[in-house]
Amino acid sequence: MKFKIYTLGCKVNAYESEMMKEKLLANDYTYDEEKPDIVIVNTCSVTNAADHKSLKMVRHFKRENPKAILVVCGCSSQNDEKSYQELGVDILLGNQEKSQIVSLLEEFLQTKKPYIFISKERKLPFEDMQIAKFKTHTRAFVKIEDGCDNFCSYCVIPIVRGSIRHKDFKTVLQEVDTLVKNGHQEIVFTGIHTGSYFSDGHDLTDLIHEVSKISGLKRIRISSIEATELNDKFLRELANNPKICDHLHIPLQSGTDPILEKMNRKYTIEEYKKIIKKIRQIRPNISIATDVIVGFPYETEELFKKTLETIKEIAFSKVHVFPYSKRNHTKASIMPHQVEEKEKHERSRRLVSLSNELEDAYAKKFLGQNLEVLIEKSGEESMGTTSNYLKVKIHQNIPNNTCLLVHLDKVENGILLGSVTNYILEK
Repeated sequence: MKFKIYTLGCKVNAYESEMMKEKLLANDYTYDEEKPDIVIVNTCSVTNAADHKSLKMVRHFKRENPKAILVVCGCSSQNDEKSYQELGVDILLGNQEKSQIVSLLEEFLQTKKPYIFISKERKLPFEDMQIAKFKTHTRAFVKIEDGCDNFCSYCVIPIVRGSIRHKDFKTVLQEVDTLVKNGHQEIVFTGIHTGSYFSDGHDLTDLIHEVSKISGLKRIRISSIEATELNDKFLRELANNPKICDHLHIPLQSGTDPILEKMNRKYTIEEYKKIIKKIRQIRPNISIATDVIVGFPYETEELFKKTLETIKEIAFSKVHVFPYSKRNHTKASIMPHQVEEKEKHERSRRLVSLSNELEDAYAKKFLGQNLEVLIEKSGEESMGTTSNYLKVKIHQNIPNNTCLLVHLDKVENGILLGSVTNYILEK
């Protein structure tokens, strides 16, 4: 039978979709975007907009493929089981049993009975998932952790993903080794709370250290890590391990202490700045990106301006901007002093404008330099990524997964244009 998978949301979802795809292909299913017999939608619930888009896509595929078996899974279906049941989904999962996709489909084909499994348990084992090759990405994502116990006051993810749990240490090493043997030169460690990783006495720093010994692996990237997890042990590894990418994504969420406290974040602005200072003492030119929520309850215009000042002072290389989204079952949803939608979007516009300025300024620092680029999209214009997460366009057809030195000539519409100085370093 033919199937397709539509994925919304984060790198964890992308990994889980790739795992399902690999399992189906290994069991004689065929991937077909045009005329699928099975449609799988892996949903996202990080914001209201993500929920709405997830439901919209399920309705779309139901309408466009009325005879196809419809499978829905992920955070949005975990969060809103009723809405998806009402759409007549054939197999409805939350965030468990995705690894059982083959047996679930085969049982449905035999019985034709709809199947629903939405676990409400928070304390769950880590569901065994591994992939051998990330066919949809040059950089291979590796899910090492699931769940979160932080309960930030705005966030529904601890509810829909459950408690923190981790992939076995040796299993991660074996998975990365297989991915590298199958051609991947960069791996990205990902999870819901990646920095919390701990297995068999080993933390994330230990994992990075051991993975670095794998021959053929050029880069290790971390999808996101909290400021509170960047301890001295990690910083020593950052100083001594050249395989760790020159890029860290460290969520800030607000640039003021009063709002951080309302958000139930675990640091102050001064503590965050001290961590950034330590990182830049080790790697002065590192790219530091962040997430910021605007329009959180109690955020006045004065507090928002202080957030802008904090972001300018830290000089992030990029800011991912999110208008505050009220989520049911969270503390922030019932807080007084909610900010009007119009004001949220106006503040978002201003912060996006600042982010574009900071991103442009960071990219221009590297003009005239030669940086190593990993090609991720080939064609008449090839596109690739540097260790410090700069996107580089080259007016030359270069095969995917080629690593080469590129001279950075100019910035155009936020993208660096480069010319090749050393055609193939490694392929």
